[in-house]
Amino acid sequence: MTAALRNRTAPALTVLLVLVALGLVAPAGPAAAAARVDVVGLDGRAAVAADGTTTLTLTGTGFQSVPSAHGGIYVLFGWVDTTGSWRPSQGGLTGQDLRYVPDSESADNAGHQRFVAFPGSDTAAAANGGVVDADGTWSTTLLVPGARFTATDRSGAPTEVDCTQVTCGVITIGAHGVKNATNETFTPVDVVLPGAAAPAPAGDEPDDATAPEPATSGAPATAAVPSPGAVRVGVDSTTVVQGRVVGFTGQGFTPGEQVVAALAGGLAALGPLVAGAHGEVAGVLQLPADLRPGTHVLGLTAAASGAVAEVELTVVADPVVAAAAAGAAAEPPVTTPATVAVGVAALLLVVLVVSSAATARRRRRAAGAAQPALAGAR
Repeated sequence: MTAALRNRTAPALTVLLVLVALGLVAPAGPAAAAARVDVVGLDGRAAVAADGTTTLTLTGTGFQSVPSAHGGIYVLFGWVDTTGSWRPSQGGLTGQDLRYVPDSESADNAGHQRFVAFPGSDTAAAANGGVVDADGTWSTTLLVPGARFTATDRSGAPTEVDCTQVTCGVITIGAHGVKNATNETFTPVDVVLPGAAAPAPAGDEPDDATAPEPATSGAPATAAVPSPGAVRVGVDSTTVVQGRVVGFTGQGFTPGEQVVAALAGGLAALGPLVAGAHGEVAGVLQLPADLRPGTHVLGLTAAASGAVAEVELTVVADPVVAAAAAGAAAEPPVTTPATVAVGVAALLLVVLVVSSAATARRRRRAAGAAQPALAGAR
């Protein structure tokens, strides 16, 4: 390098080093991997059953983890409008641009929605899907009630979704109102129709070169009116805790008819629910806090067809409430200055009353003895 070239480049190198030191220019590093979700479901692949419940095992990588930040990630199953901006960070609206299986946002919901919290978040107590690790990974399970469900928007307006006709999958978005573009993903999931064989592994060619007929036509099939005993109900767990909720799904009802869910005896009820295009309903029933432990029957009753589906639930006492009651019974009475003062005042009042009564008796006796003496003096 000539002296002239060194004289021209030295000032530029000096400026670059100063900018790097101040953090205004950062050396190039490896690009962060995009967030993704790996799905394992029916037959060990990313698939769900068209009818019946499927449990998906999910693993997320490349997500943003914000220590001690509010919220985290909602994990959902449903449909998104991939032709437009379905992402909430880009203005996507629930019920319009993205639709998913409804569930409560409590920690003990039916499992159709999961909340994965940021580490140390103020909302971590409500998390039912774990925590986003510092490296952006997380894992949880998701309960999918079937390929057909009724989604709702924020105002409660219902929309039917048929995943045999549209592409559905696992959705992740920012939780508790926090929009986070980095953590918004959609992972398509296959739907396996009844009687359909599992697909061959990738790379294997079928023996028969004839292409199979498509499983569904362009028009959805018309659902039949349910026959007696055809309807059924499923719950996320048959053992439930008093005062909490139980998630349920029902199938086989007449599309569009109203269905009421209730515990026998009218101890709790929900509805009316409107059966979807394929006769399905889903909901979360709040159990009374004073519900008697033991066996109770949850029934789904249809208004139009009169069909009834029932399932037995075993209700157990809330362990938190029971422990608190036992602790309160074991604690000795608390003595405070106020209670001591009340006790002393009550004792003084008793002494005063007794003393007054004794004085009155003595005066009466003295007066009675003085009267004969006065009579003799006359």
